[in-house]
Amino acid sequence: MAAARSGAKQLQFKLVLLGESAVGKSSLVLRFVKDQFDDYRESTIGAAFLTQTVSLDESTTVKFEIWDTAGQERYKSLAPMYYRNANCAVVVYDITQQSSLEKAKAWIRELQRQADPNIIIALAGNKADLASRRAVPAEEAQAYANEENLLFLETSAKDSHNVSELFTMIARKLPLESASNAARAGGAGGRGGSRIDPAQGRNGVDIRNGQSGQGGGCC
Repeated sequence: MAAARSGAKQLQFKLVLLGESAVGKSSLVLRFVKDQFDDYRESTIGAAFLTQTVSLDESTTVKFEIWDTAGQERYKSLAPMYYRNANCAVVVYDITQQSSLEKAKAWIRELQRQADPNIIIALAGNKADLASRRAVPAEEAQAYANEENLLFLETSAKDSHNVSELFTMIARKLPLESASNAARAGGAGGRGGSRIDPAQGRNGVDIRNGQSGQGGGCC
């Protein structure tokens, strides 16, 4: 992750994390944003907001405005508020829990029905460091991702395996040129570094003149 270079184009996109409770969504985001890991994390209440940037090349930086949603069933009704108008979603499951993949598939079906039709969806099989307790073969998840046209990686928030790669892969899949055009035409988007309405920010926005501070905590 890198700060925007002077004169570089920085585009801003809304990303939402979904998945069953305890699959490691907050840990994944904490590793991506702060390069930290905590073995004992409390469950997210509602949702948490963070930001992080990915440098794609000398002239283009993608800023993610990340909504880390709670996985508990009682918060499920709030999810549409966070994935509405999202540019991309990471749906997380735990490779040691087959049921968490089934829950991830349910989230993906919901996104396919109700989110923006152009949303980019990535499936992340987290806790890859626990391969000795694996319950979901990587081949099974990859085949499902191929069938549903999803991005897919196995990750480990604990040892950082594929975490940066996951978000960089998403950034490279985003429609950067059309986002830049939308920004020049006055396209709507979140305000760099501030707390925003979760329903805002569908279009990528060039925020070269905006602030790039991070949002609040992740849990």
